[in-house]
Amino acid sequence: MAVANNELEKVIIQSVLEELAKKGLLSTKSKDHVMSAAMMGTPLHSDDSSDDMVTFPSLDEMQISNPINADAVKAMKKSTPARIGIGRAGTRPKTMSWLRFLADHAVAQDAVFLDVSEEFLNNNQLMSVQSAATTKDEFLTRPDLGRRLSEEAVKIISEKCEKNVQVQILIVDGLSSSAIEANIPDLLPSLMQGLKSSGIKVGAPFYVKYGRVWVQDHVAALVKAEVIVSLIGERPGLGTAESLSAYMIYRPDEKTVEADRTVISNIHKGGIPPVEAGAHLADVVKQILAAKASGVKFNQQK
Repeated sequence: MAVANNELEKVIIQSVLEELAKKGLLSTKSKDHVMSAAMMGTPLHSDDSSDDMVTFPSLDEMQISNPINADAVKAMKKSTPARIGIGRAGTRPKTMSWLRFLADHAVAQDAVFLDVSEEFLNNNQLMSVQSAATTKDEFLTRPDLGRRLSEEAVKIISEKCEKNVQVQILIVDGLSSSAIEANIPDLLPSLMQGLKSSGIKVGAPFYVKYGRVWVQDHVAALVKAEVIVSLIGERPGLGTAESLSAYMIYRPDEKTVEADRTVISNIHKGGIPPVEAGAHLADVVKQILAAKASGVKFNQQK
């Protein structure tokens, strides 16, 4: 049975590769290389491949054969990154649509399971602390641990962070390390500049590993800042794995609820550009300080 399954797998691989080659998406050289690896039963590593890579057509490219209203389909595709107008092969997705789905799903998984790199933290001069979650698996399965700091983090923040500032900024990995690395280099300087140009005193931003939104409440209890701003990676989707949210709260305490938080989401190059978002967040924080409230209470004062 195992032999039969292996032969079937090789037939499927051969069929897919031939279809890609017909569409001009894979060279004969690359096709032969991948097929040879499959025949030998050896894995194809990234460093084995040449410059001939599989490339995907643009998302707004028409992929439906003989559409009734092509202009309407094109207009819809340009208005959203959703997978519409991708056509089908019988009852199944077309090869390119399926491969793109698998690729985007892999990117989303990487965003969740990979950590923000030490190089990134060093380049952005971010002190790093950790939540009470000790591993990635524990962080994903125990949200409560991501909502509070580890004992070591409490000690570090108590010793090194300035107290009683107006604003303390946290960079929190949340559910997307990709969102942090893609947006913070542009967003954070823009936000810091906007706050400081308004004469607002800001504590040195720092990074919280394995953190959830509520970890900002624990930080607030330690540093006594008026406003805590958490820049946190959003749960990735198949449209993007780089979306980031900003959660802002005014003087949280044990009675704080979700309605007390002000949120700006969808921060990424395909949504609110990070530089623009930084300037906007600075303006919102300024208003929160003036209103001495955030969330629903803040909105009621507008």
